[in-house]
Amino acid sequence: MKKKLLTVLAGFLVLTACAPNFGEPEEIVQETENESKEKAIIPEYNISDSYYKAILSQKEGEPSYKPGEARGLVAEQLNTRLDIDEFETGLMRVAQETFSTDTYLFQEGQYLKGDVVKSWLARKKLGEKLKNAQAEAKAKDKNTTGADEKYVEVGLNPALPEGSNLETLYSENPIYLAHILEHNYLIRKDDTVELGGVVIGLAMNSVYYYKQQQGYAREKKISREELLAKGKEMAEVVINRVRSTKGLEKVPVLIAIYEQEKKSSVVPGNFVAKSVVKGNSNNLGNWEAIDEDYFLFPSDEATNNYRDDAQMFNRFKLEIEDFFPNYTGVIGKAFYKNGELNYLDIEIPMQFYGKGEVIAFTQFVTGKVMDYFPNYITLEVNVMSNSGQEALIVKEPDKEEPIVHVYR
Repeated sequence: MKKKLLTVLAGFLVLTACAPNFGEPEEIVQETENESKEKAIIPEYNISDSYYKAILSQKEGEPSYKPGEARGLVAEQLNTRLDIDEFETGLMRVAQETFSTDTYLFQEGQYLKGDVVKSWLARKKLGEKLKNAQAEAKAKDKNTTGADEKYVEVGLNPALPEGSNLETLYSENPIYLAHILEHNYLIRKDDTVELGGVVIGLAMNSVYYYKQQQGYAREKKISREELLAKGKEMAEVVINRVRSTKGLEKVPVLIAIYEQEKKSSVVPGNFVAKSVVKGNSNNLGNWEAIDEDYFLFPSDEATNNYRDDAQMFNRFKLEIEDFFPNYTGVIGKAFYKNGELNYLDIEIPMQFYGKGEVIAFTQFVTGKVMDYFPNYITLEVNVMSNSGQEALIVKEPDKEEPIVHVYR
């Protein structure tokens, strides 16, 4: 059963970045990818200036969400739920510096079809695989002579040469590109909306997993330098293909490279570089480094990179340990942007024997949150038990009081 609120707010959140923007839903005409026009709806509420309003299509008078043409592929290609979420939401965050949330509306990608994306993610073909592909292409059009002219190689990942030592072949020819994600950004023109920009995310592997000839699982680490070089090389090909896609010939395009984490990671990967292509151009602009990263607290990596923040977290952790005998651990996931702590998500799993304990503990933790953590970061604390979430504490930048929910 869905939990209900037991206690209310320790402070009422009134944020420009998070306060809903109330208004009336707006009906508008949208120019679609096939150059037709259809009715669409702009939602009446904007939950945050940090998010885009997502335009809704209108079918039989009812609003409905229009999923992307390559819907579902991201879950198939990326290693963890953390990377799936960060690749999508992080791509929206990267887009905001080029396509502002107060000007543009969001829609999932409508131009790159699922089968197209799959074909781009494939390995290039050699030997028998190439011959088979050429034969299949020739068979589809018996009136066309010359299979070489009919078959077009579109795979972006390196070919796997023929040979007996598969381990060496896989290790020397890893899969670099894990996924391609398209987002569309729409802009108003009088009583219509039209495509104003496209964002393409290239998710690259930092670790490539493969099997030995004996069937043993192996992995090949890919350095940031190699990953970036391959990503930029692939981006050159992708932008030319995007420009040859009907409807995308003239719009500005942002391409961003994402470094996917390994399968065992407890934090997601991050975007590492981006480039903007102006409308009517096929030329990638200068690549701009993106300084974002996630760290787990406590960890040696976090201590080595951000010692002061790690010590701050450890002092908070020790206060929890001293207060509650049924403590089982405190884990923090920190997001850094341009070297500064931007967001911290803390999870506290506990064993409780009564609701009074939950309330007392939540009050104690709220006080320590205000004591230890700086006022310029966004912080979320989730107090958990075997029964599920017991309490939520949310502290937003420059707000005197946090929001506190205790559930029952």
